[in-house]
Amino acid sequence: MAKPTSTFKCTECGWQTAKWAGRCGECQQWGTVVDAAAEIGIVQRVTATTLSGDRSARPITEASDADVAHWPTGIDEFDRVLGGGIVPGAAILLSGEPGVGKSTLLLEVAAKAAKAKSRVLYVSAEESVNQVKLRARRTGALSDNLFLAAETDLSIVLGQIDAVKPQLLIVDSVQTVSSPLSDGIAGQPSQVREVAQTLIRIAKERGLPVLLVGHVTKDGSIAGPRLLEHLVDVVCQFEGDRHTSLRFIRALKNRFGPTDEVGCFEMTGDGIAEVPDPSTLFLSRGITVSGTCVTVSMEGKRALPVEIQALVLETSAPNPRRVTNGVDSSRVAMLLAVLDQRAGIRLHDKDIYVSTVGGVRLNEPGADLAIAIALASASMGYAVPHNFAAFGEISLAGEVRPVSAARQRMSEATRLGYKTIVDARTGSIREALDLAKKSAGSSFDRELDAVF
Repeated sequence: MAKPTSTFKCTECGWQTAKWAGRCGECQQWGTVVDAAAEIGIVQRVTATTLSGDRSARPITEASDADVAHWPTGIDEFDRVLGGGIVPGAAILLSGEPGVGKSTLLLEVAAKAAKAKSRVLYVSAEESVNQVKLRARRTGALSDNLFLAAETDLSIVLGQIDAVKPQLLIVDSVQTVSSPLSDGIAGQPSQVREVAQTLIRIAKERGLPVLLVGHVTKDGSIAGPRLLEHLVDVVCQFEGDRHTSLRFIRALKNRFGPTDEVGCFEMTGDGIAEVPDPSTLFLSRGITVSGTCVTVSMEGKRALPVEIQALVLETSAPNPRRVTNGVDSSRVAMLLAVLDQRAGIRLHDKDIYVSTVGGVRLNEPGADLAIAIALASASMGYAVPHNFAAFGEISLAGEVRPVSAARQRMSEATRLGYKTIVDARTGSIREALDLAKKSAGSSFDRELDAVF
């Protein structure tokens, strides 16, 4: 073995250099290069005769698939995102902003598993045992099979695992647990990496599913090294506005299922509740007004009707405002250009506001047509009726292009009572706008005139 030498290593990506640098030469992160002891030696080759039966390579058809079966958590919306449930030995990372409900959701998962006669170890590094029990009592999560431990030392956590022998482990959170084998305080990249690697190794060796809570930074990314997301099997993001009770969970990475599903929840006084049919959550038109149009968006395999609202105002400012909420701002800018060039609706000198109802975020181009109709409706003063819906992608040439799962979108809109449904069959944006204008009911101004 060669003599150990001291090198400098990036805690984010593992890049090494002989001299210290303030910025990593690989991932370009600042302040992540630290002094680390690197032992350079010759890797000893293991001969074929010394390989054990469990470690020898074998055909994939002979590998057992019994240990990859999903077992449901009892929370259907969470199982939908995971791909049917939790896989034994899987490491699942749940991230989200403070106060969004991560701990409440995982405590509900723990309670469901405990009531199903599974031993669950819930490790809280942020709250005391009494504090967790108070929340568990409020949410109805008390069970003799649910074991609580308030620990921040990884070595003690490992001892708790050996003592309890759980079928499910929950750690809240991975950024607040520290390992005595790593330098620095809890939350530093080296500590987060060491804690995650140790817990994931235990999970794989014992077939123990592990749920890890992850903090997020100001820009919404997961705190700690990027390696954390590569180590785990599933990365879920818990989203929601503090001003509303709705919560959404999405899978950003999933080795055992799809990554395009979304689970819907609602925060209540008794904890968190599932919303199995969110079709009417994002529709809130009391009267017929201009600047609104309903689209049918696809979230995984679920067709989700969403109302889009637009407001167009005259302005004398040299730079008109473009404010969006729930839709992509660059997509709205493109649609404004298409409306100008292909439909003759000029909005370049007006303030534009576009938003979705209920805080849902649309990330697919299928909402283009509804956004364009809402903008045209707000600009020209007509209002599309309640039973009008539209979906389709708009190209720069002004064409309305078909989108995926069109039949499912159509069926969902029909089920909810929409009589006029505009899609790619209209051909162009100009024809779609003409059809929307012909279907328009009373505008807001006419309703006010009728009242007064």
